[in-house]
Amino acid sequence: MRPSSGELLAISDLHVAMSENADIVRKLRPHSDQDWLLVAGDVAERADEIEWALGLLAERFAKVVWVPGNHDLWTTAKDPLQLRGEARYRELVRRCRDLGVVTPEDEFPVWTGRGGPVTVVPLFVLYDYTFFPKGATSKEEALDIARQAGVVCTDEYLLHPDPHPTRDAWCRARLEYSERRLAECDPELPTVLVNHYPLVREPTDVLWYPEFAQWCGTVRTADWHVRHRAAAVVYGHLHIPRTTVHDGVRFEEVSVGYPREWKRRGLPDDVLRPVFPEGTA
Repeated sequence: MRPSSGELLAISDLHVAMSENADIVRKLRPHSDQDWLLVAGDVAERADEIEWALGLLAERFAKVVWVPGNHDLWTTAKDPLQLRGEARYRELVRRCRDLGVVTPEDEFPVWTGRGGPVTVVPLFVLYDYTFFPKGATSKEEALDIARQAGVVCTDEYLLHPDPHPTRDAWCRARLEYSERRLAECDPELPTVLVNHYPLVREPTDVLWYPEFAQWCGTVRTADWHVRHRAAAVVYGHLHIPRTTVHDGVRFEEVSVGYPREWKRRGLPDDVLRPVFPEGTA
């Protein structure tokens, strides 16, 4: 396998409907002409804005890999694309393919630059309400606790699971599909797992509203980073950019987030996060 130069970079939660975030995307540039970019979801709520942002990035980076976030899957009254659930996701995949952007439905590419060779695995794994808040032992109890606290994710109104009966049923289908795809990966290569949601629960422990964790993943992925030889895991959704380590594996939360958030904490000079920083094995 011929090695390449360049960096494997990552970002998520661009939310380009907000003009200040769209300006951030306009300024994004690779560090070299061989850099790849992993986009871990929540580009926008409108399909045309998702297409605009990914198209711009695809023109600049040697390869762009996208996974859907919950906002990407919303069906809103302002979006000319009124497809719901699986049909919306499939249409976004079609548009990504037209742009040359890799999706969870495509062949997994092998990165051979710094940190490689590794198989880059874009995942579309939803949540199933199993990140229970304290006192809950079921989805119904978890939702009831969240409602009493006034913390209910907008997904409950805008993320439609059609044709699946529920979002957690869609999650189960995606888990089964993803497990099959992961089993087909070259067992000799480590992986970089890319998902919008964290694959383990621990990153949600710092949420200001702990009841929100139930919309942040599933306990069924808790050992995927071990079982599937992850050299790193990339995710977003929490809007808490940081690095944590679980079972010796680095988990990189790479969100930009909303302007009110990044203005409070400040943005780094370069918002693109290297998946394999200088000095990593």
